[in-house]
Amino acid sequence: MTHHDFTDPLLEEIAGEVPSGFQRAMGYKLLAWNADEAMLEMPIEPRHRNRAGVVHGGVLAALIDTACGFVGTWHPERGEQPGAVTLSLTTSYVSPAREGVLRVSARKRGGGTRTFFAAAEIHDQDGTLIAFGEGAFRYRSGRMRDYIASA
Repeated sequence: MTHHDFTDPLLEEIAGEVPSGFQRAMGYKLLAWNADEAMLEMPIEPRHRNRAGVVHGGVLAALIDTACGFVGTWHPERGEQPGAVTLSLTTSYVSPAREGVLRVSARKRGGGTRTFFAAAEIHDQDGTLIAFGEGAFRYRSGRMRDYIASA
């Protein structure tokens, strides 16, 4: 299993993944990305919390959606990753998260040439399960190199 450590900007550039505006706004890092798994990490900041002082459910759902999208679109050649859109996403919230670091791990569960299914879990720095979810995704035509060139 090949992992790409995306904490190194050079490896991120080699893989063809430049941080998106959404990634910068959320503040997550892509830790690993391969055919079997995608891992994200995000330090909890005040902007992620709701009025009750816990990480907003929308932030958790977005992390699950993002990690699932990454694992389903893995391709070993730079810029050849397919794009994808979310068809459905189900998220279950288990424990509140207030501070520290969240780690998201996603795995592809199946699919075909047009759609794929993936599931993810979010744990805090102590290993406590915070949320989990699964989704159905549709591949977009074109490759990431096409989307990057038109941006």
